[in-house]
Amino acid sequence: MTRNYDGTFAFWQNGKVDMLRIIHRVKDGHVSERMVALGSGREIIRNGGELARYLPDQKVVIVEKRSEQDPLLGNFPTFDKASTQFYDIKELKRTRIYQRTARLISVTPKDEFRYGYRLWIDEGTAMPLRTELCDARGRVIEQLVLAENKDFRINAKDIPDTAFQPEMSTQGFAWRRSEPDVGRVLASNSRSDRWNATRLPPGFRNIMQAAQSMPGATGRVEHFVFSDGLASVSVFVETQVISSTTGGDSGSGARNPNVSASATPGVTAAPASSSEMTQFGSTSAFSTVVEGRKITAVGEVPPETVRAIANSLQSVGGPPAAPTFNPQAVGVGSRQQSAPTPSMSLQGPPKR
Repeated sequence: MTRNYDGTFAFWQNGKVDMLRIIHRVKDGHVSERMVALGSGREIIRNGGELARYLPDQKVVIVEKRSEQDPLLGNFPTFDKASTQFYDIKELKRTRIYQRTARLISVTPKDEFRYGYRLWIDEGTAMPLRTELCDARGRVIEQLVLAENKDFRINAKDIPDTAFQPEMSTQGFAWRRSEPDVGRVLASNSRSDRWNATRLPPGFRNIMQAAQSMPGATGRVEHFVFSDGLASVSVFVETQVISSTTGGDSGSGARNPNVSASATPGVTAAPASSSEMTQFGSTSAFSTVVEGRKITAVGEVPPETVRAIANSLQSVGGPPAAPTFNPQAVGVGSRQQSAPTPSMSLQGPPKR
């Protein structure tokens, strides 16, 4: 999204509605974003490649690096020609939202490994005025909708730098930083990896790899991002060796809805003694132990997808894996026969 805007949105998830003020500005190619939860006072502020989460209830600020190409709002998907391999994209009708003409677009996944969308796109500005994230049956998991048209400004040219400063005082807050140890490496580059994904769900490919330190994690953490061009999954491999006496079973997971899905290292960690699946709204997280290393996969995808991706990782030189992906191995019936390999939540860590 290259347009500047400032508005209030209602975010619905799990029967709960949060009011969010969202400010977005692109100035001289530099992206700045700020999202404020009007109830809790939590804020997420992004300036270029640095993203900070301000948590006043915990008196903590978490700062980490982020690609400038990654939007703060995962709810605003973008599409290209490759998307049609895995999604059916159709325009359903024209409608009106706050006296604005909008086009309703349906995005339906072709298998069980990704979510679908319904998007109400402002005809004049191409700005999504409403988005719905849907499961395989078309049921709405979460939605984001413009709440107040009178306060909504789009193509604003006068958004000042002060609009991207936190409202709260951070005196007495603990600051935690996640710093990369090595630069990002594109999956297409030749390299000798410690870890490799062998049986990814159809369409998903490794688009980013980095090694970094994270708050609360012991040692370096390997960070991977896998994407089908629309949905994405972050995978974290902790380098600390876990005793084999506490090794987990990588093939199963018991869902615990009371555990936050923010299962990234140093924030919320599933016990190393067993695999564990957690969900919060649209976000799924799966933690397991592979070859003595804790592996956590998290993303805005169905639970089967994070489980499949986490279980596909193995160390280079480890035991050989089957060359093809079997959907039945994770209990999913894919409707797509073959394919070439190509919400924000203020309650958890930023999506990667």
